[in-house]
Amino acid sequence: MKYDKQYDDIINLPHHVSKKHPQMSLYARSAQFAPFAALTGYEDAIKETSRETSEKIDIDDELKSILDSKLQIIMEHIKNKPEISFTYFIPDSKKDGGSYITVIGIVRKIDLYNQIIYLANNTEIPINDIINISGEIFKMYE
Repeated sequence: MKYDKQYDDIINLPHHVSKKHPQMSLYARSAQFAPFAALTGYEDAIKETSRETSEKIDIDDELKSILDSKLQIIMEHIKNKPEISFTYFIPDSKKDGGSYITVIGIVRKIDLYNQIIYLANNTEIPINDIINISGEIFKMYE
């Protein structure tokens, strides 16, 4: 084996063992060389990219008329605190599209000017995002 002659004075010396510091365990030594997360957030980015969203459904005139009629019925009975189920679109904050959710609650107020329904639990539902309204109150009109 060929080596550099400048180390001749130390090449055959015994391995140094410190008298001040305890010897590091093999486990602790190996931890120094363990892989690290070089791509922090990469896994989260992959999950976000693969998360699916839905497109908002464009409602036709017939469905719009049905929903308007149901809102009118709710307004006529709002003093009775009707419990109503609303299915509506919530836009996704991170990507195109969103999702449809259904909430059930007591209608507190319908603001036609701002196009928002306020439920007793402080949920705000944009009227233009609603695709379905149901509840016991509508059975008497069927």
